[in-house]
Amino acid sequence: MISKRLLLSITLCASTMAATLPASAETLKVVASFTVLADVVKQVGGDHVHVTSLVGPNGDPHEFEPSPANARNLKEANVVFVSGEGLEGWMDRLISASGYQGKPVVASDGVTLRTMEEDGKTITDPHVWNSPVNVKVWVANIAKALAAADPADAGAFDNNAKAYTAKLDALDAYARSAFDKIPEDRRKVLTSHDAFGYFGREYGVSFLAPIGISTESEASAAEVAKLIEQIKQERVKTYFFENSNDPRLVRQVAKATGAEPGGELYVESLSDAKGPAPTYEKMFRFNVDQIAAAMRKSS
Repeated sequence: MISKRLLLSITLCASTMAATLPASAETLKVVASFTVLADVVKQVGGDHVHVTSLVGPNGDPHEFEPSPANARNLKEANVVFVSGEGLEGWMDRLISASGYQGKPVVASDGVTLRTMEEDGKTITDPHVWNSPVNVKVWVANIAKALAAADPADAGAFDNNAKAYTAKLDALDAYARSAFDKIPEDRRKVLTSHDAFGYFGREYGVSFLAPIGISTESEASAAEVAKLIEQIKQERVKTYFFENSNDPRLVRQVAKATGAEPGGELYVESLSDAKGPAPTYEKMFRFNVDQIAAAMRKSS
């Protein structure tokens, strides 16, 4: 039979050990605005986060219409991530409707942004993730925000961030290797809308598109005619459509120019789990392979 003195000693020892161990944090409820960002948050957060993406697979973050379920997820979140730079024009309305009291973390803070002229205005291109160099900035911001919400697991977030940053460096090297072998005057393709600016800036690829940075914008007949003439002059041979928006206009332009289909690209949304781009890493490699193969064919 255990004596009272021995039982007291065991209890005190257990209490002392518990006091010296780091607190075990609960899994963070995290919301990300769209699938690409959600995947990167998962890579950094690991087992310590449960991530919900507001925009689902193959969804368009420009034209997204939030649902009551989105509002509930947002209200219950410990941390909310957006890419920022005008991508999520619907987020402020959703925050007001949901009653969420926090402030979203802008993952793109610190990215060297690209601006362009559209409809007589200077606007910022929000599609920063199409360069893994920019996604490294995302990773640093995500790790910092998760550590602030869950200090007990800060070391795990830091280790995950370092490991994923190494993967992003490998993606960057992969793309450079693919495009360095292609003559510069053949690095031109036609896409649905202007979402590959950062990709083009990194790898010397020119992307022509009938629609500007947002799929909500519309191209005039004069703008389409001008683009068709440019494609003919520059001898652009291949067009791609995108998984998250309507391909009819780009097909119309391609038909008028004789450009051949190169397939589907994943630009601002991942595929579902059964598709070729269920993670950011797979999405980027898939896009590089598709674009480079089309360029090699046209060369």
